[in-house]
Amino acid sequence: QVQLVESGGGLVQAGDSLRLACVASGRTFSFYAWFRQTPGKERELVGGTRWSRSETYYAESVKGRFTISSDNAKNSVYLQMNSLKPEDTGVYYCAARAYYSDENPEGVSDYDYWGQGTQVTVSS
Repeated sequence: QVQLVESGGGLVQAGDSLRLACVASGRTFSFYAWFRQTPGKERELVGGTRWSRSETYYAESVKGRFTISSDNAKNSVYLQMNSLKPEDTGVYYCAARAYYSDENPEGVSDYDYWGQGTQVTVSS
């Protein structure tokens, strides 16, 4: 059974840091990504990683503040979030794509599996 389990969300103040973790089980994947969603808005890509090469890609809004890393031995992906802003508030989802592609997948429909989400709230 394929599972993605996120952890690490919480309530922090603006300027603080937070680290999210996603543990995958059941199969291997070509891409992992983090998305976030706020009420009334579409789910948006935060960033992702190409598993085989440990390459990463990010949304412009988080470049320089967020970092995605991975631990192959633990089949885990992490999202380190620094200099958090109130607009970073949302439910953060881990996503995984089974199949390889030359382009970095950036859309919700590009990913096959999703975690349950973890709430991140940044107060001003």
